Amino acid sequence: MTTPPLRYVAIGDSLSEGIGDEPWPDGTPRGWTDRLAELLGAHHGEVDYANLAVRGQRAHEVLATQVEAALVMEPDVVTLTAGMNDLLRPRFDPDVLWATLAEIVAPFTAKGARLVVVPIPDIRSVSPAGRLLARRRVRLNEIYAWLSTEHGMEPPAMTTGTVFEDRRAWAEDRLHLSPLGHERLAMAAADALGVPDVGAWAAVPHGDPPRTSLRSEVAWARRHLGPWVGRRLTGRSSGDGVVAKRPDLTGWRPPA
Repeated sequence: MTTPPLRYVAIGDSLSEGIGDEPWPDGTPRGWTDRLAELLGAHHGEVDYANLAVRGQRAHEVLATQVEAALVMEPDVVTLTAGMNDLLRPRFDPDVLWATLAEIVAPFTAKGARLVVVPIPDIRSVSPAGRLLARRRVRLNEIYAWLSTEHGMEPPAMTTGTVFEDRRAWAEDRLHLSPLGHERLAMAAADALGVPDVGAWAAVPHGDPPRTSLRSEVAWARRHLGPWVGRRLTGRSSGDGVVAKRPDLTGWRPPA
């Protein structure tokens, strides 16, 4: 009997869309979810893959625009990145975020899908935003842990002391992962799903991460922090006008 393809659907925000990674030759963001589809295909055989993630979306937007479409696809595996954009807003209500994330997760696990969420690492050594968001980060990870216990989500990976606290895993904007970070995140998710030979995802690269200077901090603020603040003040989002890169569940093939 022929084994049916594994159905994998990615939902979430810019992290799942692939921002920060090297693009495919056609300019499409690659990202850890594409890399995960590749790893799953190598292990399981054929994989049908959809990616509904859109940059800038908060949890309630993921719930409103992605969950129903993903459920229709009857996925075996779901990956979720949601909550970080909520942390970055001045008004943060952890109880509302808690309820929203539960609404996202519960329908998938109730149908037997394996759902992997990406926890928020401690990035205080990577970005000034990490210091400002430290308490919110801990709160969000507590919500993820509760979702694992109460709704059968896969247990969130431990990120303390891993590559995700190293500056080299982060892109120039310090909010998105670098190609190294995307590669390791795909390995971590694959490890959670039982794919062999990916257990080294947490290892920190040899050598010291690049140092910052006053000049580099000023350049980062002008190039990345300023435009981000400008969007917040004008009510714009990086996701305005952006659509999902793989809205249909189709056999995984790298873009030409």
